[in-house]
Amino acid sequence: MSSTDKGVALLAAGGTGGHMFPAEALARELIARGWRVVLATDARGAQYAHDFPAESRIALSAATAKSSSPLAIARAVFAISTGVGQAAAAIGKLKPRVAVGFGGYPSLPGLIAASMRGVPTVIHEQNAVLGRSNRFLARRMTAVACAFPTLERADSRTKARAVVVGNPVRPDIGALYGQAYPATDGRLRILVTGGSQGARILSETVPRALAQIAEPIRARLSVRQQARQESLDAARAVYADAAIEAQVAPFFRDMAARLAETHLVIGRAGASTCSELAVAGRPALLVPLKIASDDHQTLNAKHLVDAGAAVVLKEDDVTVDSLAAAIQNLLAEPGGLERRAAAARSVAMPDAAARLADLVEATARRL
Repeated sequence: MSSTDKGVALLAAGGTGGHMFPAEALARELIARGWRVVLATDARGAQYAHDFPAESRIALSAATAKSSSPLAIARAVFAISTGVGQAAAAIGKLKPRVAVGFGGYPSLPGLIAASMRGVPTVIHEQNAVLGRSNRFLARRMTAVACAFPTLERADSRTKARAVVVGNPVRPDIGALYGQAYPATDGRLRILVTGGSQGARILSETVPRALAQIAEPIRARLSVRQQARQESLDAARAVYADAAIEAQVAPFFRDMAARLAETHLVIGRAGASTCSELAVAGRPALLVPLKIASDDHQTLNAKHLVDAGAAVVLKEDDVTVDSLAAAIQNLLAEPGGLERRAAAARSVAMPDAAARLADLVEATARRL
């Protein structure tokens, strides 16, 4: 190991992009500091790791019990046990100085094996609720990092030692931190994000709600909306009938550019969304996903609501009328959007990747 080579950091992540992106952001930060990064993931996680900057990857067996049947549980335990054996063998060869997990069942084999072999370990929880995998691991980990000041479903010992580092955001979103909030004396630009889960309620209800807003405000609206493929034509027709300038598409690749010009965001309350809203300093109307485990999206949003940056409308309470009233109240309040934008930025952690890397390096030194 050269004088500039700090050794190997094993990052265990997978399952969804929500787990993989913070791992990728940490990997880039650690590499810049002189670490070599190895990624441990499963087949599903590999789908999100095309640009992951690891010098090598370890494919691990992992699974989750999608039902409570004894057979499903037994299969999951067998798969994870197999993955632990695979990880232990790889760790014996790699001799990592530290292992970091990001929640989700693909992180279990690598973190369990690292702990068994005496490697210092860190877990990072992206949501305001400690997920099931991290809940299982927390007590045996050397350090616990979390994104929000709230960490529900964690025991008192875990809460007491958890270090709040934030959620790493995409570099182009991070570049928005410190930029001025756009003036509201002309067009009022609204960005509607959906996401793949339970997005129909936003795809179909938001256009109809915006069409009901009082004409003096409605005439100033400029909308950019992500919508489900099957909802595109209907949403476009509603906007056209209401004379609202709008672009509706299944996905926007230039999200940072759109966020930079946006005055109000309407969307779900995933961990990445809430963290990006804070860094960008954007007011929001959030509809937490009702079926999210442990209602974690409501608790993610609470961080912004408590700061005065966002308003939450429960999914069960969403109607065209209730959504229209909530949006109109936000747009009509004198100076309200600007105050909420400042409130969002007041709880931002734009240096989350660096904070997490600091904790990882401090943990590695405990060996």
